[in-house]
Amino acid sequence: MIHLDWATRPTIREIKCVHTDAKKYMVDRALTSGKMYELKNETEEFYFVIDNTGKIGGYYKEYFEG
Repeated sequence: MIHLDWATRPTIREIKCVHTDAKKYMVDRALTSGKMYELKNETEEFYFVIDNTGKIGGYYKEYFEG
């Protein structure tokens, strides 16, 4: 049930988006290359950040550094 309060949880750290060249999805609509994003949760494969829409989104770690 962690997903219910992700937006209000403290930020773990800030991470930088390094590219939006997705093979399968349209990531460039929600992320901007070079912009810093608040990391709210992390799994082995994904970062969950507050994206350009103002909502929490889960993205592959390959789009970020940090």
